[in-house]
Amino acid sequence: MRITIGLLATLLLMLSTACGNDDADNGGPVTIRFSWWGNDDRAKITNQAVDAFEKANPNITVKTESIDFNSYFDRLATSVAAGDEPDVITMGGAYPREYADRGVLLDMTAVAGDLDLSKLDEPALSNGNFGGKQYGVPTGVNTYGVIVNPAIFKTAGVKVPNDDKWSWNDYVRIATEISAKSPKGTYGSDDPTAPETLDLYANQRTGEGLYSKKGGIAIDKKTVRDWFTMTSGLMKRGATPPADVSAEQDAQSAPEQTLLAQGKAAMMFGWSNLLTAYEQAAGTRLVMLRAPGETTEKKGTGMWLQASQLYTISKHSKHPEAAAKLIDFLVSDERAADLIKADRGIPANEEIRTHLEENLDPSTKAEYDFVDRMSKLVDGEFVIGPTGSTESPDILTRANQSVLFGQSTPDQGADRFVTELTNAVS
Repeated sequence: MRITIGLLATLLLMLSTACGNDDADNGGPVTIRFSWWGNDDRAKITNQAVDAFEKANPNITVKTESIDFNSYFDRLATSVAAGDEPDVITMGGAYPREYADRGVLLDMTAVAGDLDLSKLDEPALSNGNFGGKQYGVPTGVNTYGVIVNPAIFKTAGVKVPNDDKWSWNDYVRIATEISAKSPKGTYGSDDPTAPETLDLYANQRTGEGLYSKKGGIAIDKKTVRDWFTMTSGLMKRGATPPADVSAEQDAQSAPEQTLLAQGKAAMMFGWSNLLTAYEQAAGTRLVMLRAPGETTEKKGTGMWLQASQLYTISKHSKHPEAAAKLIDFLVSDERAADLIKADRGIPANEEIRTHLEENLDPSTKAEYDFVDRMSKLVDGEFVIGPTGSTESPDILTRANQSVLFGQSTPDQGADRFVTELTNAVS
């Protein structure tokens, strides 16, 4: 998608921003704020990239703000309510659409002179385009799969599966076998329930994920019931942790706090751009597999590609041009790429991808190879949820925990999830 702006739009922009942007327009010193979520390693490399940006743009000072994922969007909601949100806001999932619908985000065409989107992949750009307006810029391309610790497989005497053809039944069998052959407290998998896995599972079965293109939800109660039947059965077999352990994991976000990183789970569903972070936390080599699924002519892999995260600009920013320059630097400058690499996904800028491919470390190369391989198997379509869908993680966690703790049957849990999610997006 090529973003252009005409003379009239430029004049309108100058008039609309004249009151707040005098310093930026005249090249004087300005200060902007930039927020994201992540661990200390991400904070380190991001701050280094910001330092490089400030060196290249001495008139712009960037104040950075980072926090763990579980707290990030609560803090953002509070700052937006107070009219004190950062200038550059990192977002993901359905949050960009929700905040765009609420009039919080800037249409990027307003800053096209400082932000060149023509070199970014169109499919990734589309993840930040709502109602024909470009509200988000992809940090990189990402996909979802199973992160595996081969050392635990080897200790248990279980072969890592051929993910070209493994099924959910294979996943259940392998997780159960590993748990049975491992020391107490080590499991074949952590509890796999998450909006992403349910979206993928539904896509494989019906061709539609959680949400429909027309708005509203697409997943049916039968699919959710079958999912809960499978996952509660995994727990009862000892293939996944007891309910209390899984509930504790629901509250964790840092890689080092996961069972996978602690050497207590052989498999965990997760995003490809986190492979390096999990390897560092685990202190051992990890690999990524395609998610299981009964792939036939009628049932595909359910895999999809999407923007790992999106950079957005507050509509209320006093210095949108400076914010746009920062985003342009982060996604299209080799100096930033050399620091960030694939931490926020495989770059959506082909020139940057080519630049990084010349000198990849083993973990990053594995991620590149996995995304490249999955791009050839994609048959699921990522549908960004409508306003209200950001509640899905909490709704699913509540329904899932009620099933795992035996407070609800899989059928009751499915009814609860579908009903609450329908109400949230209505």
